Amino acid sequence: MKKLKNMTRRQLLSRSVAAGAALVVGPGFIAGKDGAWATTMDALKPEAMATLIQMARDIYPHDQVGDEYYVIAVKGYDVPEAVDETEAGIAALDAAAREAGFDSYLKTGWEKDRVAILRGMEDTAFFQKVRGGLVTGLYNQKAIWPIFGYEGESYSHGGYINRGFDDINWI
Repeated sequence: MKKLKNMTRRQLLSRSVAAGAALVVGPGFIAGKDGAWATTMDALKPEAMATLIQMARDIYPHDQVGDEYYVIAVKGYDVPEAVDETEAGIAALDAAAREAGFDSYLKTGWEKDRVAILRGMEDTAFFQKVRGGLVTGLYNQKAIWPIFGYEGESYSHGGYINRGFDDINWI
């Protein structure tokens, strides 16, 4: 941990660019490959958080949505009371990846292979919990609404009738 505290920003960014999608820099710390985001963990292992982020991206893939929004969506699993269940689910996910011939879910290089692994687990309680949590965890973030063209609730503006309800031009 001492090395991490003495690491310059330039060193952090150069290591994260060289490493790939999500870089585990030190105990309790993950940074994005472009250095644009970073997160610390309170309870989960960094590898577990990185796996959750990749899983979230594979369940609801949006190329235009940055990893930092997926981090926010899964951050709720980084609490002491959820650690055992979450890490057991990730262990099962990694076991399924090994059965498919990969080192782990996170090290499965192709999206189609990761999706096949997820399809094999979609009936498990762990998968359903993560998928269900992502619906609100990801899509309730106001910062990504403009990416999808959603303007937000309309009640406070008088409803949708006078606020774009009838402006579709593709019919």
